[in-house]
Amino acid sequence: MEKKIKISFPDGNSKEYLAGVTAKEIVAGIGRRLADAAIAAKVNDTLTDLTSPIAKDAKIEILTFDSKDGKAVFWHSANHVMAAAVKELFPDTKLGVGPAIENGFYYDFDCNVPFTPADLEKIEKKMEELVKKNIPIKRIEVSKEEAIKQSEDEPYRIELIKELPKGEKISLYEQGEFTDLCRGPHVESTGKIKAFKLTKIAGAYWKGDAKNKQLQRIYGVAFPEKKLLDEYLHLIEEAEKRNHRKIGKELDLFSFHDEGPGFPFFLPKGMILKNLLIDFWRKEHTNAGYVEIQTPIMLNKHLWETSGHWMNYRENMYLTKIDNEDFAIKPMNCPGGLLMYKEKVHSYKEFPLRVGELGIVHRHELSGVLSGLFRVRVFTQDDAHIFMMPEQIKDEIIGVMNLIDKFYKLFGFEYRMELSTRPEKSIGTEEQWTAAENGLKSALDSLKKEYKINPGDGAFYGPKIDFHIKDALGRNWQCGTIQLDMNLPERFDIYYVGEDNSKHRPVMIHRVIYGSIERFIGIITEHFAGKFPLWLAPVQVSIITVADRFMDYANEVKAILEEAGIRVETDYRSESISYKIREGQSKKIPYILTIGEKEETNKTVSARNRLGKTTFGMNTIAFVEKLKEEIEGKSLEQKIN
Repeated sequence: MEKKIKISFPDGNSKEYLAGVTAKEIVAGIGRRLADAAIAAKVNDTLTDLTSPIAKDAKIEILTFDSKDGKAVFWHSANHVMAAAVKELFPDTKLGVGPAIENGFYYDFDCNVPFTPADLEKIEKKMEELVKKNIPIKRIEVSKEEAIKQSEDEPYRIELIKELPKGEKISLYEQGEFTDLCRGPHVESTGKIKAFKLTKIAGAYWKGDAKNKQLQRIYGVAFPEKKLLDEYLHLIEEAEKRNHRKIGKELDLFSFHDEGPGFPFFLPKGMILKNLLIDFWRKEHTNAGYVEIQTPIMLNKHLWETSGHWMNYRENMYLTKIDNEDFAIKPMNCPGGLLMYKEKVHSYKEFPLRVGELGIVHRHELSGVLSGLFRVRVFTQDDAHIFMMPEQIKDEIIGVMNLIDKFYKLFGFEYRMELSTRPEKSIGTEEQWTAAENGLKSALDSLKKEYKINPGDGAFYGPKIDFHIKDALGRNWQCGTIQLDMNLPERFDIYYVGEDNSKHRPVMIHRVIYGSIERFIGIITEHFAGKFPLWLAPVQVSIITVADRFMDYANEVKAILEEAGIRVETDYRSESISYKIREGQSKKIPYILTIGEKEETNKTVSARNRLGKTTFGMNTIAFVEKLKEEIEGKSLEQKIN
């Protein structure tokens, strides 16, 4: 009698099948629409091909392009199609690595002649041919020796194979005459890759090490239908218009220089913006019961050994020697904060103890991943560490979530929350993890907001809640996070004296709201397309004159505005009014005041907002009051319209 197995589905239902059934066969029995959309499967939480046989009872999830894992499988499959096209067109090219990334994929190639934009067009056409052929993509498993034998013309692949553990089975994926080393899974055939675009060429060192040869990296993106590709390309076009590096240069906010790659330079107007964000942060945290500290930017090796960074994060740290002792510039604020906690004995009566720090941290990021303000080597982290008793977890998490909500709503951001639970490799007891996870979950549930659970995606030292904000283009950015930490309290042996006069280990959470102030500035620059709300705008009002003879009155208006705390810029050049207005608009200044004969005679102003609507003959004091109302309310909309 043939063996039967039970397959359980995400909705809680289950069904019996013959052992050896494939996900493809299972989904075919569910419905044609899902079968057509299916990309891969998760069998007992392990990613597998649709055609892999299932030998025993299992839970199954069918992956489509709508899921994060489904996208990754789809993009990685498209990557193989691209690599096959490159090998057909440029047979002497050697293959590096080609992973799926957050928004598409890339593949590194060793080719004697640099790729050109014209080459990308040729590669795309060859990919179209491979897609039309609908070539099956098949997984094969071979020994390490056989994998090396089959890779005799691929030196980089051989290097990777030799690094794998002895005796381990190697998986290869065949696609017609093209074969690549790969864990998989993949889509069934090339025909699934309906729409794609190769987006750019870049240089990349083999294994990210500058000591190795520089390869050529081709980036791309792919979708199961052309409509999705068109939407994506439109989004990219819109995003380029909002590129924060471009806007930052146009508005004199920040700059980047070859003398300091990954180290942004903030110009005077950029510092106004940055300081306004910091001032708001300080005010709100003071109101929420936080105290602020500052810890040194450089500390010795002993501290980083205690924290675990020396063993696990040293390659990302900047190191130096002082008096023959090893020191490191801090990549994180927490260890210094724990030293300050240990300066005295704490009582349970002090808890919850909320300690904030706007700490400047340095991380040695590889040059290939640097990206404007989004990925830098130095940034200001709006850290806070909260020390508490276990019974205070729920209320403190609610307090942090409410504070984060206040910040994000201020900028008009929608956001979603994700709870990540205990991973396979972790520290702490089952009891500690259960209490920590229940505390976070209870806080989330009490706010009655939707959230997603990511099983096993927590940090090794504790569960966490991540906040993903959505910008004006619908892009998601992970900014805020709340992390419970069971590691550092143990490593630093911190405690408090409880009501029973005994020592107890406090619960510690790390949390950020902006995440990185520099990165957050990049995000809001693109979100607002440089048109910052009035309270954040480095220049709030520009005054322009019709002719030189009106400069005295214009200066009177300027003095009134400055006395009210308004940031003002003047343009008294001998240019036409229309030219000066266009220039003010290009600088995205919220209000432009025009001063001429009528205004001087009547002691008024003509105020033009960003939408181009002008209010004539406005009383200067009334104008100032309207501005103050808009600034104090931190409005996203202009009040004078």
